[in-house]
Amino acid sequence: MNANATQTALTGRNLVKNFGAVKALAGVDVTIPAGQSVAVMGPSGSGKSTLLHCLSGILPVTSGEITVGGTSVTSLNDAGRSRLRLKAFGFVFQDGQLVPELPANENVALPLMLAGASRRSAIREANSWLTKVGLESERKRRPGEMSGGQAQRVAVARALASSPSVVFADEPTGALDQATGHEIMQILTTTARMGGATLVVVTHDPNVAAWCDRLIEIRDGRIHADTTAKGVRS
Repeated sequence: MNANATQTALTGRNLVKNFGAVKALAGVDVTIPAGQSVAVMGPSGSGKSTLLHCLSGILPVTSGEITVGGTSVTSLNDAGRSRLRLKAFGFVFQDGQLVPELPANENVALPLMLAGASRRSAIREANSWLTKVGLESERKRRPGEMSGGQAQRVAVARALASSPSVVFADEPTGALDQATGHEIMQILTTTARMGGATLVVVTHDPNVAAWCDRLIEIRDGRIHADTTAKGVRS
């Protein structure tokens, strides 16, 4: 288990994010305890993806305060937020965002090497994670040679390989059929829990949300409801 992750709580206080005249976030307060899995749902344009992008430091907030552990995300400049994302966060996106020219194990190893690991140790760790997600025999295949579900497993392995404190997943099953999406969420929630990582999942699918401990619903840039997720799976 990641020792840092066990001490990490992700908090946002009075978060506002404007895009011109559009207020995507209109004063959001959220606290996510270490190790919790949270689904963020809401209609299109509600602000759910904006919240994820702000909490993860991809987008700066217009106003408000974000902290992860003892670090103030909002006080960091662009370079500081980039370093934080590389060292403390993992990401899974709808399309995976894998490097098409690289085989699976090098895709997983890339963030580790960018963080300073040697190529040998990074590849060793990557191969270990590909085994954990059921892709031991696929580690030399490129993303274009894999099914969508296999490629998304590579993305999950890449997100967890650096032992992040928080994993952010934006519509991680959006491009998959229901059965494959079920497999991906099982792998994602299980591996995040094993690593002690906090998990934040943006989704429009209640079947995906049911894998998480908690459900936050956003409407018009504000939290509409915050409840224990129904149908939470073991």
